[in-house]
Amino acid sequence: MTGQFPILSILTFFPVAGALFVIFFIKKESLNAIRWSALGISVIEFLLSLYLPFTFNMTEPGFQWVERHEWITRFGMSYFLGADGISLLLVLLTTFMTIICVLASWTDIKTKMKSFMALLLFTEAFSLGVFLSLDFFLFYVFWEAVLIPMVFIIGIWGGGRKLYASIKFFLFTFIGSLFMLVGVLVLYFYHGKTTGVYTFDLTVLMQHPLAPALQVWIFVAFFLGFAVKVPMFPLHTWLPDAHTEAPTAGSIILAAVLLKLGTYGFVRFSLPLLPNASIQLAPVMIWAAIIAIIYGALVTIAQKDMKKLVAYSSVSHMGFVMLGIFALNIEGLKGSIVQMINHGISTGALFLLVGMLYERTHDRQIDSYSGLFKAMPVYGAFFVITVLSSMGFPVTNGFIGELLVLLGAYKAQWYYAVPVAVGVLLGAVYLLWLFQRVFLGEYSCKGHAEHLPLLNLREKVSCASLIVLIFWIGVCPTPMLKVMDASLNNLVKIVERNTQKSALAAVTLAEENQRYGTTQNQGAGK
Repeated sequence: MTGQFPILSILTFFPVAGALFVIFFIKKESLNAIRWSALGISVIEFLLSLYLPFTFNMTEPGFQWVERHEWITRFGMSYFLGADGISLLLVLLTTFMTIICVLASWTDIKTKMKSFMALLLFTEAFSLGVFLSLDFFLFYVFWEAVLIPMVFIIGIWGGGRKLYASIKFFLFTFIGSLFMLVGVLVLYFYHGKTTGVYTFDLTVLMQHPLAPALQVWIFVAFFLGFAVKVPMFPLHTWLPDAHTEAPTAGSIILAAVLLKLGTYGFVRFSLPLLPNASIQLAPVMIWAAIIAIIYGALVTIAQKDMKKLVAYSSVSHMGFVMLGIFALNIEGLKGSIVQMINHGISTGALFLLVGMLYERTHDRQIDSYSGLFKAMPVYGAFFVITVLSSMGFPVTNGFIGELLVLLGAYKAQWYYAVPVAVGVLLGAVYLLWLFQRVFLGEYSCKGHAEHLPLLNLREKVSCASLIVLIFWIGVCPTPMLKVMDASLNNLVKIVERNTQKSALAAVTLAEENQRYGTTQNQGAGK
């Protein structure tokens, strides 16, 4: 479906225009003007993104609001945007969480406010470009562009080890992306050689699947690019450092949006383009996800820093997403998409709450606090709801996602469900233990003021908006599931169809090689 109104281009580039406005038209001394401008731009962007769910056709499995323009025709590159039920949800998550990031930075950022807000808006724009691109080259451009503002956000406004964390983040993700680029180019040249059409168009590439043997090598190349972003075990080591050293808004946008780029890549590209390799390597991917779930939870239990605890919990939670994807059934896929959204909301909320406490005390050590519920009851109420959401308590958003992943894992192989259940229990252990140590008992705040400042209106609005989403998705998940139904069913059909096509292509290639070998032998005999 091609729309006349270029809503996707507007969504992608409006934050860029907003960032340029902040840079060139607002004085760096006008802190309030910078804050309110960034907030206004992010709110307008979110309102624009609401156009998508209100005009979305839930029965249409293909891409909607499609925009296509010739770009570099010589190499088959085009400006090609489109969205389906999967990318629509991630677009809404990105635009909403950017508002939370702006609010979280209101007083947390003390220097270079103009540059920070501009980089935050650039991050939003490039992330949306990743979710909306249907040309593989355009996708790669946005994919790499996201690195630039995020590296500066960590490296300039981060903590004591900010340079180490930002460089490590850049090297891991950039090197992984180079392998992905190699896979993209192999795909491009193979398709051009076999069909005569050299293109990066995803919709065209999906119609001509590769030979199964070649799929494995390209899957590995894609894996190195996508898995680093997730991050999957053992490519996760950059994440705790980046999360811990980043400012609060940086941690929120990293957890809520940037980690989803990797899982989105597996769903959007690896499954439909490389179906045989996805099926063949699914057990390996599932066991890697299970290791991430258990290992991430065990390491999280051992943390003494609240922010590092939340950071390591992301390794475990993203393992649930990856397991759901490679269960390769509709329940698992639905669960993985729901968990992407849930993780963005719940973990983003945890980083927000930890950042609020750190802004007051400049201390994130768990042992430094006790009985905070008595000193900050509203803050404690927000925290306990977020903890319950993150551990998948019924009527919260986390429950439906983990339940669907569990069902998908059981449907794939019953024994996959056992470590998933163990991971859920371990999640409850570290989250409830964190809450018990920090919020219950006699009030204590070592080395800090006797009475901590209560939450102000801005902080209450930020937290309350996330709490509303937590309960809304938990109590009424049907609208979200309906949005993705047609797209995921279509994805499953594409995987099945392309698997059959790849097998047929492999047989044809084998027959041609056999005939070629017979001809050569006959020629040699003569």
